[in-house]
Amino acid sequence: MPIPPFSPTTPSKALLYTDPMLAVRRVREIYDANTAWLRDCFHRMAGSADLSQRLSACYPYVAITTTAPTHIDKRLSFGFVPGPGRYATTLTRPDLFDSYYATQFALLLENHGVPLEIGVSGTPIPIHFAFSDAVHVEGQIDTARMVALREMFDLPSLVAIDDSIANGTYPFRMGQESPLSLFTAPRVDYSLHRLRHYTGSDPGQFQNFVIFTNYQFYVDEFLRLGQERLQAEDPFYTKLIEPGGYTVFNAQNGSSVAQGERLARLPQMPAYHLVGPKHNGITLINIGVGPSNARTISDHVAVIRPSAWIMLGHCAGLRDTQKLGDYVLAHGYVRDDHALDQELPLWVPVPNLAEVQRGLEGAVADVTGLEGYGLKSVMRTGTIVTTDNRNWEIGGYAKLVERFSQSRAIALDMESAVIAANGFRYRVPYGTLLCVSDRPLHGEIKLPGMANSFYRQQVNQHLHIGVRAMERLRATGSETLHSRKLRGFSETAFQ
Repeated sequence: MPIPPFSPTTPSKALLYTDPMLAVRRVREIYDANTAWLRDCFHRMAGSADLSQRLSACYPYVAITTTAPTHIDKRLSFGFVPGPGRYATTLTRPDLFDSYYATQFALLLENHGVPLEIGVSGTPIPIHFAFSDAVHVEGQIDTARMVALREMFDLPSLVAIDDSIANGTYPFRMGQESPLSLFTAPRVDYSLHRLRHYTGSDPGQFQNFVIFTNYQFYVDEFLRLGQERLQAEDPFYTKLIEPGGYTVFNAQNGSSVAQGERLARLPQMPAYHLVGPKHNGITLINIGVGPSNARTISDHVAVIRPSAWIMLGHCAGLRDTQKLGDYVLAHGYVRDDHALDQELPLWVPVPNLAEVQRGLEGAVADVTGLEGYGLKSVMRTGTIVTTDNRNWEIGGYAKLVERFSQSRAIALDMESAVIAANGFRYRVPYGTLLCVSDRPLHGEIKLPGMANSFYRQQVNQHLHIGVRAMERLRATGSETLHSRKLRGFSETAFQ
């Protein structure tokens, strides 16, 4: 019977490390060998080799065991375990997460002073996830062998792909092993494959600062701005990647020739990446309209552990003092979208994060040239209603006005509260800056001619503000940006 290079290990036989880079190297050694073995077995089976026995290989894991109470810098928001005990998580794609893992390992070593345990878990790697390059496993074999696939290999199992840790419903029990990360390796792999499907991008292209938008106009300006930065030899950004891999390079790199071809048909939620060193550039994703899309994409983007994400889109202004083109900085949300009611009950508040709020407000000031009291002439801070009813305008005027007044709402959209709530749930710093595109309560309804005129005038400035906000947040640094507001009582150590 074929045996994988690395079989599951007991804690007593796992290797201990006090150097984070050596620990990452060991993780990669286990992962690369076991996934290569699975791919080889699959190709042999697809080539009609007689492999009738079960073929299974498992993910690497990292664990830490502490016996002393935790005493750390109380300003930290991640990088430590809450108290004595054993903590562990399975790991995947060290080629993608090597820097992330090294940072998390280093923080654990620094804050607890005990070695890291690296070994092979008992969690099998599904055969689909052994391929990281969009291989369609079922498409590689004939119908007869399709039946045998489940009998020979491990397939993705929903049992191992849930969000109980992130949702705060994981059954922590005294004396039992607790999780180190919000996501297990199968959950991460599942989302990495879904990201490729929905966005047309390789997961390794995603940057640490993510802008979600709901209109193509923002994409057009992002591409124009990105190419302008690259042609001007901006020293920070190195290239601009479109869905499917079409890439434009920074002129200072000596290459003015684009590589690849643009896709003839865009994916459902196309992503564009203005690439910076160590993934510290900006990713823009056109998520389309509606809370379902907002939840779908943010569920998957969360596993790449971005430093921050914001919603940048259009909204209906609800106050008589607002005018078309005004900006709305969210400081609270009415969650009428129902997208996350089961995972994050409505009684859970979704607070604004001061670090992100300052970045967004400062970006508006930078781009508009206004500051202080003058900024109030173009931007208002308040509560945003997010709804799942695109035809909310015909819900009855008196009822609408009463509800909006009770909540002190100043704007309405269909995505922002979902993006913010998932940021809260997944511990990703979040924010919202919208632009008033219509005022239905005051007779200014979004119509084709009016919309086109508005978009031409405002999209450019709004997109520039979003990019500037991300650059401000990047300059803030992860220690300041990641808020303790996002930590629960029994929080995982990994960012």
